[in-house]
Amino acid sequence: MPVFFPVKTASFKLDEARAFRRISYSVVEMAVVTAVVLRVYRALALALAGANVFLLSASFAFGFVVLFGMVTLHLGNFTVRRWIWRAPLFALIEASAESLTSLALIWIHREPLGSARATFADWPGSVGSIFTWRLSAIVVFAFVLAAVVQMTRVTLGDETTSNSGRQKLA
Repeated sequence: MPVFFPVKTASFKLDEARAFRRISYSVVEMAVVTAVVLRVYRALALALAGANVFLLSASFAFGFVVLFGMVTLHLGNFTVRRWIWRAPLFALIEASAESLTSLALIWIHREPLGSARATFADWPGSVGSIFTWRLSAIVVFAFVLAAVVQMTRVTLGDETTSNSGRQKLA
């Protein structure tokens, strides 16, 4: 049976583009790319969705899928033990870059705030919200992901051990 979650992630043999692979190893680059993409996507989604609750909900859910996907792409390059500092660092960098992207969108008058445009006076409150939601969401997601990886590793390890034990007895 193949090992889905090896102890050493260097044993993965994947065929992917070298440039994206290098970016996925860097916590700073992945977090900044994630932040810029999410903030610009949020501005576009809120502008296009208007008052349609279904579109707002779908765009909100898609944003979390992108966020958690990027976190997973980065953390998947490292062992679970290294996630302890990488996940919070990713969250801090992502929230900082998203706050700066929000400031840039405010400067060009494209940052939505409800049905109006955000102003520079709205930015400190926006930063607090960004840090609260991103830090909590990324850290909780990384914890759940680590638990799933560990449970899967233990489950697959027990199955392969018990199967090989049966084969030896037979």
